[in-house]
Amino acid sequence: MVNKEENPTGITDLELFKQVLTASCYEQSSWQLYDTFDLEEKEGAKRSWEHWLKKKIARFLRKYGLGIIKLRPFDLEKRQNGDDWPLFGYTMVGHKRLDNIKYCLETVISDGIKGDVIETGVWRGGAMMFAKAVLMKHGDLDRKIWCADSFKGLPKQFGKDVEIGGDPEMSGMTFLGVAQEDVMRNFELFGLLDQNVKFLKGWFHDTLPNAPIDTISVARLDGDLYESTMDALENLYPKISSGGFLIIDDYQSCKGCKLAVNEYREKHNIDTPIELIDVHGGFWRKP
Repeated sequence: MVNKEENPTGITDLELFKQVLTASCYEQSSWQLYDTFDLEEKEGAKRSWEHWLKKKIARFLRKYGLGIIKLRPFDLEKRQNGDDWPLFGYTMVGHKRLDNIKYCLETVISDGIKGDVIETGVWRGGAMMFAKAVLMKHGDLDRKIWCADSFKGLPKQFGKDVEIGGDPEMSGMTFLGVAQEDVMRNFELFGLLDQNVKFLKGWFHDTLPNAPIDTISVARLDGDLYESTMDALENLYPKISSGGFLIIDDYQSCKGCKLAVNEYREKHNIDTPIELIDVHGGFWRKP
């Protein structure tokens, strides 16, 4: 029986929780839902009458709460690297980036680094659910978790994101838009929702400048785009405590994100090396 005073979440095995959050224990989680945004177009396939027909059918079925599922074999290596998006589950960041969250949190706990934890771009909330479980398992019950998101998907690209090109336009993909109420319900399902889980709803340029956050120990940016990443950097990096961590989810895989990070580092003379997490993410510890 779990001692609630020692572990209020009731989650005793973080490794098992990681498997659940990434849906790695279900082979069917690799199946793909055809959405109004066609993933095969993202991969560079040419437009054809088949793509057009799939989109038309998918949009029609959605009106009746139905969808088209493409069966795909489960690939553990892809899931570990966050290279596929689970049909169900709570995060798409993969095993290695969850392990990175655990490493950063356990380091700031052991080193006594003060500050809250924030993620900009939370999807279904899985990464911050894992962060909350790590904190509670270590008895760190006072540190706040901030979930910043539009809770309606990505904004349409503009400015430098359009200029540099190369990143897919995902603003129309309903799969990425998860309501705040659904994210809160996900936290609650695992006993992780309490008064220290906070939500910042809206576009980052509106919510982050006046966010009631004094200090940050771990900031995790998952905005994909140049503007979203720069908004987060400008408003959050100065608040990160010395010895805290900045995690960039898509540093290696989104051109706009990488450009924003590189420009910000150059402007502020940040020369701490970026450590790579997997094929997508990177992070560094603030001196």
